[in-house]
Amino acid sequence: MIEIENVTKIYPGRRGMFGEQPPVTALSDVSLSVRPGESFGLVGESGSGKTTLTRCILRLEAPTSGRIRFDGHDFATLSPAALRAMRARIQIVFQDPFASLNPRMSVHDIVTEPMLIHRATLGLNPRAQTERAAELLDLVGLGPQYLHRYPHEFSGGQRQRICIARALAPNPAMVLLDEPTSALDVSVQAQVLNLLGDLQTRLGLTYLFISHDLGVIRYVCDRMALILRGRIVEQGETQAVFETPSSDYARMLISAMPEVAFD
Repeated sequence: MIEIENVTKIYPGRRGMFGEQPPVTALSDVSLSVRPGESFGLVGESGSGKTTLTRCILRLEAPTSGRIRFDGHDFATLSPAALRAMRARIQIVFQDPFASLNPRMSVHDIVTEPMLIHRATLGLNPRAQTERAAELLDLVGLGPQYLHRYPHEFSGGQRQRICIARALAPNPAMVLLDEPTSALDVSVQAQVLNLLGDLQTRLGLTYLFISHDLGVIRYVCDRMALILRGRIVEQGETQAVFETPSSDYARMLISAMPEVAFD
């Protein structure tokens, strides 16, 4: 589905009060692949390079070197029109459901906005967009009665369901999940994780699950990778990484992991 080959991202140093700062290497020779239909977990602490890699995958930033290919297409070689069409197939759910929804937009407008942006690909008229939005709200466990409400009327878990519905609006093949449960209560986390699992089964989605929480990754992901200071230090089948970690970093994280069950 997606192949990341030897990706490096270096930010140039900035001129500050004490002179020019040295360049910052956010990613260094990162390689990994995500297979169609699987959940792949990327685990790292704050500042490890997770967000930078996400931005490079979405082509919000260009890698300094290396290649990112989706379904065999190198993002760097796509025209603006082809890149826009490709972005319909890769969507993202952000960490904070309170910050990622426009408080001035109704749920209808939030969920149909991707359909407007990608109308050339989807070909939906306004009525079909509304019908699709109602279907998506049903799919995420809300309902069409919420279409004309506003974000402030919902709890955190409900808002994240709206964010998931928005991500599904352009019929993506792959969804990037950027810490989608970290801002939620534990009981609500379990509900959202179970919803994501159900949606993957029903829609055949591929997930790249980005998190600092090993417990969540162990629960939802088939394979995983650990990133530290911009480098992949370990990757493999999730069960194998937990049972027989090969890096000191993995052993340290696993030994410090609390036992949390998601039912």
